[in-house]
Amino acid sequence: MLTDRLKKRLDKDRPMTTITLRIPVDVVESLKELAPHKGLSGYQTLLKSYISEGLRRDENQFSTNTSSRLINALRKRGVPESVLEDAARELEAV
Repeated sequence: MLTDRLKKRLDKDRPMTTITLRIPVDVVESLKELAPHKGLSGYQTLLKSYISEGLRRDENQFSTNTSSRLINALRKRGVPESVLEDAARELEAV
């Protein structure tokens, strides 16, 4: 099941903004070299890909911490372990 936030991220027509980001020249050159090897049209696309990967990982980490805290709170309140395990597996699948 996709969250509303993820559904919005998958929308190709979502609003964009322009930012200025200072990056060392050698890093930009590396991005330009790697982009075609990853099947991407250019270095900016690769940079956005890296940002998206890190963002998803961090969002998952923090939502997992929230999920873990909730599961522990439910465990303290006597929710059966089998129910908690099923819920944890379901969360991992998302």
